Formats: sequence, structure tokens, C-alpha cells
Amino acid sequence: MLTKIFLKLTLPILCFTLVACGVSPNAVQAESRLFLPLSLEFLDSYTLPKQAVQDLPVGGISDLSYDRQRDLYYAITDDRRSPRFYTMRLTVADGEKGIGITKAEVVAMTKLRSSEGETYGRQLLDPEGIALSPRHTLFISSEGVLSNQSPPLIAEFDQATAQELGQLPLPSRFLPQADPPQGIRDNFGFEALTIAATSTLADDPFRLFTAPESVLAQDFDPDNPPPQIPLRWLHYVINSVGPPVLVSENLYPLEPAPVGTLLHGLSAMVALPREGYFLTLERTFGLNGFQGKIFQTVNANATDTSRIASFRPGTNTINPMRKQLLLDLEDVGIELDNLEGLTLGPRLPDGGSSLIAISDDNFSEDQTTQILLFRLQGV
Repeated sequence: MLTKIFLKLTLPILCFTLVACGVSPNAVQAESRLFLPLSLEFLDSYTLPKQAVQDLPVGGISDLSYDRQRDLYYAITDDRRSPRFYTMRLTVADGEKGIGITKAEVVAMTKLRSSEGETYGRQLLDPEGIALSPRHTLFISSEGVLSNQSPPLIAEFDQATAQELGQLPLPSRFLPQADPPQGIRDNFGFEALTIAATSTLADDPFRLFTAPESVLAQDFDPDNPPPQIPLRWLHYVINSVGPPVLVSENLYPLEPAPVGTLLHGLSAMVALPREGYFLTLERTFGLNGFQGKIFQTVNANATDTSRIASFRPGTNTINPMRKQLLLDLEDVGIELDNLEGLTLGPRLPDGGSSLIAISDDNFSEDQTTQILLFRLQGV
């Protein structure tokens, strides 16, 4: 929502700077071999019409997840007044102007329910990320509503009833406290979420990854901002028996914020079929409107930072996750909206792989729910 953006405008804007100097040719070659030969080609943009379902407006979409078996999408809204997700269908076809989205429709709306089966009340959740699991449940991240003492969470929900089935254990360093400052900051909580699975069998284990939109309170000093924005990226294993296990935590380096930036952070992540490889979406809002960049991200050889209490002393001794720019969305050639969601989509009519991005219209008449279609090559 617009109020969320304005809240974020008053918070510190930090920049991450990568300086490469004195790097040997062998190191450059090793770095290039680390990444997959991926490319993204923009195919089409589609605007979802303004509408309502069960007297609630469709909007505020912060993320979506593709259900390949049913050819449906689950899209989470960040509406704190009535937390819910939509079930959507997109039609992708090859027409006179090439492959594009010919239709997008909302086929259902489902309100999230607590573990007791009651619909969530106002100001209790701020849903931002969503991912479909192999056991046909939905994992949803919430930034929390700190002003209402509602903490951030990662929870699993029944796909049909949307009742909460359980929550992932969060390290205490992510939980907000005022003295000393610690944890997720208001409106900068868990936004990016993805699931990696090597099997579609419901009883097989799978992995879940998530990260906050921006830096934790204890990891920067507002009076002496660090030259980097180090985010903490969490890696869980979800088993059919026993509780979820937090495997590791790594440093994800946020890109430098462009000049004139008012809001900058990690908005979405997608696990690629090859283990350890991801796509990440970093979204920026500033004097020139909305911008975004999509990166290929790798966690190979990244330092486990779970035992590092604070990044304030510096991160020079930490091996961060590696990133490579895949597409600067300014190069797409269209006016961008507030892109927040990302998912691997269906096979294109010509057999290629697709990537879908979606925007959060903040329930504003001046913004739209923008759906972008890309061809993803090299996966």
C-alpha cells in the first residue's frame, strides 16, 4: 500500500559497494564458471483489470507461485486488513505479435486462517512471500506488524482451507527488540521466499529459502552506516517427519542504491532447478519512479554467518553469496510498476522456459497490477 512506501521513505538508505581491484585473470575465469549461462528475454506485459472478489479489492500482490500440475498461480496480497491469497490463471499464446499473455483472471480468493481455524484479524499479518511445496501446502512469509506487536513469521498453510499448519523456527536475532536494537525493522521483514525440491513426492524432504527485504537492526549503525547492505539469507530443510531444520545462514549483498533512491530492497527470489542457484529481484523506488534488476545468485562457498552476532564490525572476512546481473528491467523499454513477485512459469508455446513477474499496485488508482512475461534460457 502507499502508506507502506511512505513509511519506508523515512528509514535509512544504505548502499552496497563492490570494489574489484587487483583481480587475477584466473580469478575472473573461476568467477565466470561459477554461474550458469542464463539469459532473459522480455516477451510481453499485461495489466490486470481493477476488480473485486467477495467485496474485497484485488490488489497489493506481493508474490506469486506457479502450480505446474494444475496450471494455476497462487498470489499473496499484503493487505493487512484481511490477509488472503488469490488463485489465478494466465493464458500464454503465440499470436501475431509473438508469444504473449492473452488473458489473466482471478478464479478464487481464500482468506488465511489461524491454527485455530479463525480468519486472521486486522493488523496481525503483513504477507509478502508465497511458495507452493511438494506436499501441496503453501508457505507464506509475513513481515509482521511491529506497531501492533505482531512478530514476523514464516508459516505453512493448507492449500485448500488456508488454515495455518505450523511455523518455521526463526533465530532470535531476527526477532525485533528495542534495547539493544535487534531484529527485523518495521516494513523491512521477510519478503522474499522460495522452495527448492528435487522430487514431487509429498514425503520427500525439500528446502526453503527466505531473507528480509533489508538489513537487520543490529547489523548497521545509523550514525556510522557501513559501506554494504548485508542481508541474512536463511536456508531450511523441511522433512515429512520432525520439525523444520535451519541448515545455514549466508550474507546476501544488496546492490548499490541508484542516485535519488527512496526505497531499495530485496523483493523476491526463485530457486532454479539446479541446486544452489537462484534468481533474485531487487526493487527500487525513487525520483525516477520504479526500477528493478534481476540477478542470478549462487550460494556456493558462502560463509555460514549464523554465529556472527552483528555485521557492524565489518564483513571483509565473510564470503558472501555471489551475484551476476541477468537483466536490468530499465532495458525492457516500458514503464515499470512496483514489481515484487517472481516465479518460474509454464513452458512457452515453442517449448521454452518462462519467468513471470508481478507488481504490487498498493491498492492505488495511480498504479496497476503489472504482469511481465520473460523467456528464460540456459536453465
